[in-house]
Amino acid sequence: MIPKELIKALRKIEITTNRLATEQLSGNYTSGFKGQGLAFREVRQYQPGDDVRTIDWNVSARMHEAYVKVFVEEREMTVMLVVDLSASEAFGTRRTSKAQLAAEVAALCAFSAIKHNDRVGLILSTDQVEKIVPPKKGQKHVMRVVREILGARPEHTGTDLSVALETLYHVARRRSVAFVLSDFYAAGYERTLSLTAARHDVIPVMLVDPRDEKLPDVGLAHFEDPETGETILVDTSDARVRAYYKDRMRQARDAHVKVFRKLGLDHVVVRTDQPYIKPLRDLFARRARRAHR
Repeated sequence: MIPKELIKALRKIEITTNRLATEQLSGNYTSGFKGQGLAFREVRQYQPGDDVRTIDWNVSARMHEAYVKVFVEEREMTVMLVVDLSASEAFGTRRTSKAQLAAEVAALCAFSAIKHNDRVGLILSTDQVEKIVPPKKGQKHVMRVVREILGARPEHTGTDLSVALETLYHVARRRSVAFVLSDFYAAGYERTLSLTAARHDVIPVMLVDPRDEKLPDVGLAHFEDPETGETILVDTSDARVRAYYKDRMRQARDAHVKVFRKLGLDHVVVRTDQPYIKPLRDLFARRARRAHR
């Protein structure tokens, strides 16, 4: 039986993200994400102005006049949601945790996809693959995907994005749009990301909490690494400690962004302390503008 709290959370996400997908993202989603290419539809008689490269010579020979092949864009896509469930995702000091934020963003992307008859699949991962939900269509399936994210109880706590990306590479055989939702507290994933991005349209979605960027001045405090359980005592009243922390976190973030840009990947930052619709709307609009150039 599904817990009442989970049902309530699912219902809230469904109402909010379904509406946002319709009102805020629909048009730019269609323009910003390409289908599989061109699919053959029919042959018809040649008309002045037709590209001679589309002439079907076999049909033309049989009919004793020129016929051309007609192609249409194959719009249908597969959208894969790759969600990091490592222990650091449970962290959040403002409106919500990163894990909850990931579920809401994933739902928004999924509802945008099904409104255009696209399939949606899911990969949940820590330092191991926790679950795979094969791509399907329909609102009922989207709610199952969101339920899997919200109700997940990972068996592991660590992070290995290479595992998730390698799984995506092998599981999604056709070219897919893949949203990778993580705080990117990870290293050593660059080569796997490069290989996966060569096959799929990978979009890193960075989940950020204000405490990822700046330590509060609360005096002596114990800090625990949620993935390893290691604890350290930190004097947060020391301005040099706070400055060092801020600088190191900025460097780490910049290093990830540098990798994304080197590979030509669109990326987006969503935060636990700010609405997520604007950065996603900007992402979709940016891709739509580029597609029309």
